[in-house]
Amino acid sequence: MDTATVARFEASRNRLASLAYRLLGSAADAEDTVQDAFLRWQAADREYVEVPEAWLTKIVTNLAIDRLRSAKVRRERAVGTWMPEPLLDRDPMLGPADTVEQRESVTLAVLTLMERLSPVERAVYVLREAFAYNHAEIAEILGITESASQQHAHRARRRIAAARNAADTDPASARRIVEAFVDAAASGRTERLVALLTDDATGISDGAGGLAARLIRYSTPQRLAEAVRAGFKPSAAKRRFAGGSPSIHAAVVNGCPAMLFTLDDRVLGVAILEIRGDKIAGMRSIAAPARLRRITAEWQRREHDPPLIESW
Repeated sequence: MDTATVARFEASRNRLASLAYRLLGSAADAEDTVQDAFLRWQAADREYVEVPEAWLTKIVTNLAIDRLRSAKVRRERAVGTWMPEPLLDRDPMLGPADTVEQRESVTLAVLTLMERLSPVERAVYVLREAFAYNHAEIAEILGITESASQQHAHRARRRIAAARNAADTDPASARRIVEAFVDAAASGRTERLVALLTDDATGISDGAGGLAARLIRYSTPQRLAEAVRAGFKPSAAKRRFAGGSPSIHAAVVNGCPAMLFTLDDRVLGVAILEIRGDKIAGMRSIAAPARLRRITAEWQRREHDPPLIESW
């Protein structure tokens, strides 16, 4: 393949990766899907590809749908262990963020709710809300009718409406929110944490990194606050498990305020806070190393603000 042809693909790589990430909720799977698309691009008779960007969008979308439909993926996501892979603010895989819809489409809440959609509904929602394709274009990409595209979009919006919460968090406001949360958690007083939560706040954790373990769910503000309070209490056993004394940083992850637990420039865990009004409506904690590879790589490339806690 000549240099110009490779360059043409590379010019679309970040956009294709952000499309695949929204469809799959996994950076690793998105990277694999884009690489598969590159192999298709290599093998294609490009003389008959009139609009490369449209052709590549169609290929990536349908490769992602095939992946979502695979028995292996369905089995993995059905056993209660799957969570979306978190991405640090400004990661190019997050893709377009000019509109509220684009920012919302990469929050972990929306990525999780998209698991309830069929693969085609998910594709229609992402192409329409995040990439502003019209229904005629979506119909051509997916091989369906325009009316079917409209119906899929309507159903998807209705199912995802519960998670709509504009992701407009900037680093300064994220730090203020996380500072208040860390201060309350470190105080050891459950009531201080509960006061920061909505009346229906819930939490979910991947069980301190065990990919084989089922997700741990906290169904009430009290249970979530108790879990956070216990988690923030340091001990020799926890430090041995972590391999040292981590620092705690404020960050923006998938458009939401988050805490990053880091050690020797590695991200050991992420806790993402979902905000509703001026309170915290949910927390998602991720510590499985396989889910933290990309966010660790991004973290290592950047300058960091001073930690909220230097040594936990």
